[in-house]
Amino acid sequence: METLERPALEALQLQRLQDTVRRVERVPFYRKKFLATGLKAEDIQCADDLRRLPFTTAADLRENYPDGLLAVSRDEVLRLHTSSGTTGKPKALFFSRRDLDNAAELLARAFCMTGVTRSDVFQNMMSYGLFTGGLMMHYGAEKIGCLVIPSGPGTSERQLMLMQDFRTTVVHITPSYCFYFADFLEKKGINPRKDLALRKAFVGAEPYTEETCRKIEAALGVDVYNSYGLTEMNGPGVAFECEHKSGLHLWEDNFVLEVIHPITGEPVKDGETGELVLTSINREAMPLLRYRTRDLTSIIPGTCPCGRTHRRIHRITGRSDDMLIVRGVNIFPQQIERVLMALPQIGRNYVIQLDGLDDLTVTVELSPSAFDGEVGHLAQLQNQIAEKLRAELWVRPKVDLVAAGSLPVAEGKARRVIDKRSI
Repeated sequence: METLERPALEALQLQRLQDTVRRVERVPFYRKKFLATGLKAEDIQCADDLRRLPFTTAADLRENYPDGLLAVSRDEVLRLHTSSGTTGKPKALFFSRRDLDNAAELLARAFCMTGVTRSDVFQNMMSYGLFTGGLMMHYGAEKIGCLVIPSGPGTSERQLMLMQDFRTTVVHITPSYCFYFADFLEKKGINPRKDLALRKAFVGAEPYTEETCRKIEAALGVDVYNSYGLTEMNGPGVAFECEHKSGLHLWEDNFVLEVIHPITGEPVKDGETGELVLTSINREAMPLLRYRTRDLTSIIPGTCPCGRTHRRIHRITGRSDDMLIVRGVNIFPQQIERVLMALPQIGRNYVIQLDGLDDLTVTVELSPSAFDGEVGHLAQLQNQIAEKLRAELWVRPKVDLVAAGSLPVAEGKARRVIDKRSI
């Protein structure tokens, strides 16, 4: 399946898309949409007909909470996951037994193509429970025969003990916790290259830049692989880097991929950044048509040296709803991270703060060696960082330099942006 010729893969996609449209015709939300446009399942005759289908949004999922988008009866559902929201009801996503088996299969593909085998020890440092990341990766690792340690997030002392006692070789972890854990190891006097058996890290759940990836690899001495997923589709494993790390292969036998302009909804050309839209075509319990992920990426033209035929996307550069507007300029937090993480003098933590009418301040931890210089040197570095950010953002922020370990940290997702303009 991973190396299926494109014509055969696209034929399979069309067949599964047609089956999915027939399946969702029984869902009141979609039935109403189809009736309004006169669309029927038999009208989907080619890939271009996908654009005749309606978009589905996060708001649609919340409005149909708890089970208004189910395409099967409740007694056919085996598991419920939710996608967190900052306000109101969450998004409830249901999985049948086949859905769960299939999700595990996709993750088993991902593990295998990164070189993980049954002889590896997989320590899953992601949250279990309603979040899909922990459980789905767990079952994917078990499917190929790894010893799985379901350690969950946080409690760094326990994480380290498990790594030492059971010789953990692969971890699943957020980028922000990577840095937290690296600092923890340094304070304990532990060199991960010499004192641990770690060799690979699957890093996800938060967008992060290539520069951050390189810093994680240097800090933990591991080979980092980027993964992409969302609860609305399957959780993690929707797309994954192969051994060549030349983009994330998106499993097109399970998802139809589109990249659209976030405002117009029109498709963009391969290589152009836009909003990722996904249609699940191999789901029983709750398939979704043209789901607007709000994640920004682009399709990588051409084929991958690995021989897999499933198209690749670039790492997520941010979310369309994460955009900050500062003095009339559109800014994404990852633009700032990309600049900071490329500088050797910068440590592992930073905070973006917005105050007043549009005052942008970036507070940056420096590496320990950076504070060995003269005060004038630090002032010069401060100005250098501000100018590099201005060149990237078209807005010159105020830059504050602080010592390593000065900014608050957490054993979980980092809070990088503090917007006090609305307070």
